[in-house]
Amino acid sequence: MRNKTLVLGLGNPILSDDGVGVRVAEAVRTSLPPNVPVDVCELSVGGLRLMEQMLGYERVILIDAMQPGHGEPGTFQRLSYDQLVSLCPTQHMTCVHDASLVTALETARRMGLPVPREIVIYAIAVQDVCSFSEELTPAVARTLPAVLTAVLEELDIPVREEESHGLN
Repeated sequence: MRNKTLVLGLGNPILSDDGVGVRVAEAVRTSLPPNVPVDVCELSVGGLRLMEQMLGYERVILIDAMQPGHGEPGTFQRLSYDQLVSLCPTQHMTCVHDASLVTALETARRMGLPVPREIVIYAIAVQDVCSFSEELTPAVARTLPAVLTAVLEELDIPVREEESHGLN
């Protein structure tokens, strides 16, 4: 049986800052106390495949890179699903083979599939998503402890001092 909450880190861990969501999810996993009813996973997909991963959960917390030019690198913001919808009003196809996450979720909802009631997105402004590297840029790496703390607080889990400092 699935837990009620899913923490989902998105990105490609070999494309520098694009891997920031994956890195935060890994840190969340190691910070969770035993027997906490939270699933944590990392994905490098979007649209329909991402929606499929979210089905059956009551709450999903997504962590992902926000493309360069959408904020100072290393800053992050918490977005609700409604805010995500307002940022992507056209809901066009993201590529010829897939749909945007919003379109995929709305389609699933119309089909009566068990979509999450609550979706929260932590969007981290990044600097470099094109260079092949497992290293984050310094500005993005410095924000990891703050994003980890925010996600753990979202989960109502106390943050231990040593957890947030070991990420830099």
